[in-house]
Amino acid sequence: MSKKILILNGSPRKNGNTAALAGAFADGAREAGHTTTSFALRELDIHPCFGCFGGGKDPHSPCVQKDGMERIYPAYREADILVLASPMYYWNFSGQLKCAFDRLFAVAECNAGYANPRKDCVMLMAAEGADKDNFEPVLHYYEALLRHMGWKNLGTVLAGGVLAVGDILGKPALEEARQLGKSLR
Repeated sequence: MSKKILILNGSPRKNGNTAALAGAFADGAREAGHTTTSFALRELDIHPCFGCFGGGKDPHSPCVQKDGMERIYPAYREADILVLASPMYYWNFSGQLKCAFDRLFAVAECNAGYANPRKDCVMLMAAEGADKDNFEPVLHYYEALLRHMGWKNLGTVLAGGVLAVGDILGKPALEEARQLGKSLR
């Protein structure tokens, strides 16, 4: 059964290592018959959450702020799978991804008890550090996030040792990302 997949690329680099991971994943997913929609968050004017609890009045435009999130909300509502793609910034997601993810709360505000829509999730991450311990803080956050959201983790691809643009080329992480996308059912 074909899935609708939303990829949020939180990298500030246009053609960086995170974009390569996301592209490989999307190629595999499309190869398996899924539909992908991808947003390079650096291209959208997305403001931080106000914490106003003023959203949720219009499911098609759930937030009181009208900015780049207006393009993401429809794809998020329809998506079966959300892909969080980010470079590691201080052992967490980039600010671009965190800001956009925080703003998804406006969708939960449309539901009784602020219930989040049920999604499956994938994490793709590029980082300078290559040892397993390097990814521990972000993996802990990601797992806790999914637990609290009630979402299922479909997989992670962690590409260490890739700092400069293009460092990921020829690395096994690209094929891992493609295979993960291809494996989704």
